[in-house]
Amino acid sequence: MARLVPLRSRPSADAPNFASATVRLRIVLSPDRRIGPGKIDVLEAVVRTGSIAAAGRTLGMSYRRAWLLVDEVNRLFTRPVVIAGAGGSHGGGARVTDFGLALIAAYRRIEERTRQAIREELAPFESDLADEAVGATDRGAIEGS
Repeated sequence: MARLVPLRSRPSADAPNFASATVRLRIVLSPDRRIGPGKIDVLEAVVRTGSIAAAGRTLGMSYRRAWLLVDEVNRLFTRPVVIAGAGGSHGGGARVTDFGLALIAAYRRIEERTRQAIREELAPFESDLADEAVGATDRGAIEGS
């Protein structure tokens, strides 16, 4: 009878590990109501730039896309997250409210706690991480008996 014997390799210095894992947290309130990295990134860009259009440009997205993300996050709450002035030749500008700043801070705290939980809970599995993605047939050698 053949059995699968795992192939072992020594972890390299740049081997994947849970300590350096990236967290992209999406909080799903309902199927069409979510808060995730895209919305939070836009809010942070509005804080830095004072403009939805400039926020979109810094993130490599269209004004329309940035505006839609801001509009979606504003519709999630009864209190405003971003207040935008009327546009025009002088531009209206936008600012993230204190409520919005608190939302950003809460999201980033949750993200960091999630990252810490990943490090702690998955540490026992780190030595078994493959150096790169491998197919099911590449995971071990078949040994005959």
